[in-house]
Parts: sequence; structure tokens; C-alpha cells
Amino acid sequence: MDRSRRTPVIAGNWKMNLGPAACRALLEELLAELPADPGCEVLVCPPYLDLPLAAELLVGSPVALGAQNCHWENAGAYTGEIAPAMLREAGCRAVIVGHSERRQYFGETDETAGRRLAAAVEEGLTGILCVGESLADREAGEELAVCARQLAGGLSGIDAAGLSRVILAYEPVWAIGTGRTATAEEAGRVCRALRRMAAERYGEEAAAGLRILYGGSMNEKNARELLAQPDIDGGLIGGAALAAGRFCGIIAACGEEGVL
Repeated sequence: MDRSRRTPVIAGNWKMNLGPAACRALLEELLAELPADPGCEVLVCPPYLDLPLAAELLVGSPVALGAQNCHWENAGAYTGEIAPAMLREAGCRAVIVGHSERRQYFGETDETAGRRLAAAVEEGLTGILCVGESLADREAGEELAVCARQLAGGLSGIDAAGLSRVILAYEPVWAIGTGRTATAEEAGRVCRALRRMAAERYGEEAAAGLRILYGGSMNEKNARELLAQPDIDGGLIGGAALAAGRFCGIIAACGEEGVL
């Protein structure tokens, strides 16, 4: 499928790191290093506490703001949760849902990830739906079956029109924060399969426009090889997003002619 219609995205997931003072320092450094036209969309997803400050610092910059999770309701007795409408009011344009750490530590399921994604899209946010297999799944040859199940649950509330506000992130669990990375060919194979699954559900035209990111220890050294894969349209970056120079290195690789 022609990738020229898909704008690449490099998104930084800060996870539970960096309070407001460190947030300011990192964003000021990032904005000082980043060119006015980075050649791709750039997104940062800080902790909730940092969102108002980050929104203020990013005004007029090429960096968009996202969040790391949202609830499926816009108000109610859900202590500790945050609503999609609140994120949009805070200046967010996107939100991550279904991350493996949410699944592993906080009881997220394919069903609840799907409800969160549908609510985010309904609110006008772009939802970044994470899918990916464990090491045991990979060793058993079940990676595509696991991703298919997660994809079906995550997209259960998304119609063809809503798919335009969805980004997929393939994050093999065994590669997140471990320093281990799927080979470019293996990552590309799974991302190609994900696009095929989307085509079966929504049609070739919609799937051709769907952006699919790779996450799982992508860094400034391996980014170019991964991003050269035809079905990888960017990266969801963890540890390397916490250092401006490293993050900018990935962005530069994404913007290189001939990579995407």
C-alpha cells in the first residue's frame, strides 16, 4: 500500500517520569534542538501533572501534546481516572490506550482498551492503540493471533470514519524497556499483518491511510532501519524520549529522505 499519504509520527511516552521542573527543562531543551520543520509529526505524552505546563510551553511549536491514558466516561465517580474531555481541554491532541503496562499492572483488557479508544475518538482526540505479544507468545508462534485479538477488542467501537483518528502502535512486550528490539524485518512483518487485519475490517482504502508505529526499545541508533520498513510509519518511544538529544536523533532519522 502506498505510504506517501501517511504522515509519519514520532511519539514520546514519558511514563511515570519527570515532574514539572524536569518537564520544563526537557521541553525547553527539545524545542531548542528541534528544527522548525522536523519532517514528521512529533508528539510528547508526559504524566498528567505536567500537561498544563507542557501545553503552555508547546504553543506555536511543532510538538503536539498527548496523554498516557483516559477513561471511557467524561465525568463520574471514577477516582484516579481522567476523562477524554479533560484531556482535550488541557490541550491534548492524542492519548495512548491499551499500553502493555496498563494491561500488566492495572487490569486493562481488550474490552476496556476498546472502550477508552472509542471515547477518545468520540471526543476528537487521536487514540494510539497499543498491541503486542509477550515473549512466551512469540516463542509459541502466537504473536499474530495475540495482536489480532487485541486489535479486534481495541477497535470494537471504531467505525470506518473513526479509524482516521486512530494510530496503531505495535509494541512487543518483551522489547519494551529491555534494550531488546525486534529485527526490522520482524517488526515490519507484524506491522504488515496488522495493516492487513485492518483492511479485512475496514477495506483497503482505510487501511492504506492507517498509521502504524513501532515501539519497543527504538532509539537513535536503530530508528532508521526500523523506519525504512514500508508498514512502519513512526515510533512510540519510551526511554529515549527522556533525553532531548536522543529523541531528536530519532526524529531526524524519521525525517531523512528515503526513509519514509
